[in-house]
Amino acid sequence: MTTPRRQKGATLLVALIMLTVLMMFVVSSLNTSTTNLKVVGNMQSQSEALAASQEAIETVISTTQFISTPSNAVLNPCGTANTLCTDVTGDGTPEYTTTLTPQPTCVTVTPIKNSQLVLTNAEDLGCSAGQTQQFGVAGAVTGDSLCSNTVWEINAQTVGGATGASVWITQGIGVRVSADEAGASC
Repeated sequence: MTTPRRQKGATLLVALIMLTVLMMFVVSSLNTSTTNLKVVGNMQSQSEALAASQEAIETVISTTQFISTPSNAVLNPCGTANTLCTDVTGDGTPEYTTTLTPQPTCVTVTPIKNSQLVLTNAEDLGCSAGQTQQFGVAGAVTGDSLCSNTVWEINAQTVGGATGASVWITQGIGVRVSADEAGASC
């Protein structure tokens, strides 16, 4: 028969083993939560960079400067031409830098025929060529108007200064321009 004194050591040993197992669970959950925090932070940086790229493209296409001077398409660039800085936190320091690289390019130009114009539309009326002075000339109605449809490709690359997040967006846009602008830009 065993005496009660010998069993006290076994209880201590079992308690230490349980404490070690419990400590391993705590360390494992701490590592998992730290990893999850890094993943969420990276996703947030990626989303902010994507929003900054989209904002830069929207800023560029809201003016016609990208048609007339594609090498300087951003109205108020930060630093070099075709560069836009985005301050997400509002502290005055930009966290993301977006560069239009390469510069916006005209992909296609399609002259609009006079026969395709709807003269009750104000935009189309401005495109109509004054063909009334060409009495009896065949094809005067089907000739090219004063406007053309153009398709442009705009590429934006955004890089986060502190996070290193990087996003590249390519967007196409169709723009009606005068035939003179189409000839000069495309």
